[in-house]
Amino acid sequence: MEQFKTIHYPSANKKNEVYARIYPAQGKARGVLQIVHGIGEHSGRYDEFARFMAAAGFIVAVADHLGHGASIAQQNELGYIGEDGWQYLIDDVRTLSRRVKKDGIPFILMGHSMGSFIVRTFIIQYPGEADAVILSGTGQQSNFMIASSLFIAALEKKRLGEKGQSKLMYNFSLGSYNKKFKPNRTSADWLSRDEEMVDEYIADPLCGTYPTVNLFQQMLRGMKFIGNMDNIVKMDMTKPVLFLSGDDDPVGGMGKQVRQVFNMFDCAGVKDVSIKLYEDGRHEMLKEINRAEVMQDILDWIAAHVLSE
Repeated sequence: MEQFKTIHYPSANKKNEVYARIYPAQGKARGVLQIVHGIGEHSGRYDEFARFMAAAGFIVAVADHLGHGASIAQQNELGYIGEDGWQYLIDDVRTLSRRVKKDGIPFILMGHSMGSFIVRTFIIQYPGEADAVILSGTGQQSNFMIASSLFIAALEKKRLGEKGQSKLMYNFSLGSYNKKFKPNRTSADWLSRDEEMVDEYIADPLCGTYPTVNLFQQMLRGMKFIGNMDNIVKMDMTKPVLFLSGDDDPVGGMGKQVRQVFNMFDCAGVKDVSIKLYEDGRHEMLKEINRAEVMQDILDWIAAHVLSE
């Protein structure tokens, strides 16, 4: 039996075709899960989790963002999403959601890392379009850090151009995450305690490349938007939200920033908001040594908070 089918659909940038995988539910569909991946990775990295959820009765959809994976039309687009790129990413997520939603069953939107920032933007701009939200490996830099990073990005854009790959910006952000895990075996120890998963990431030519100045700049603007309470209160407060992360994830400030965002949602009035921090877990809980536990926890949360069966 074929595990997934591939589709292509026009990006909001009116230039690229977005590549997506659709995993059919085994048996009667209980819901639709759309996964939004992180920076410097692609849809194929969610294959194990997608198969798990499909076996549990969920239609699963995951696309490659602009500048990522099979949505790249030519090599110089790697890590580049365009001048209005953040909005393109949001609207491309929405286009796929409209294709995969099914009447009568819930639609769940899940984002990991940068994908969690995209999903948080989506539920502000399009409140109520997702019946539930899962935010994996999220975080929230301070306004000062975001402003400082945007200043550096503007200087680097002048120096390198928007498609330039800035080692300075990389070291200021992603490149700093490995410091806690010294002595380092690899440059990506911060992702997972599972060495095989880390090695697969490093060996993947579509993972781990320096993002462009453009992508950093666009993501920072997105983080500024989602960190503003005036925007957060525009969400549909009746939809359940799950935060999950490792408590050794530097993207989430070792759990501190995850709790901060959880509290922001709680203070905004989200009626059903849950948080799960895994002891000693790093950034990619779906690639961690206890990923079977994490996948089951996600399924159990959906059953308890989303499904009406």
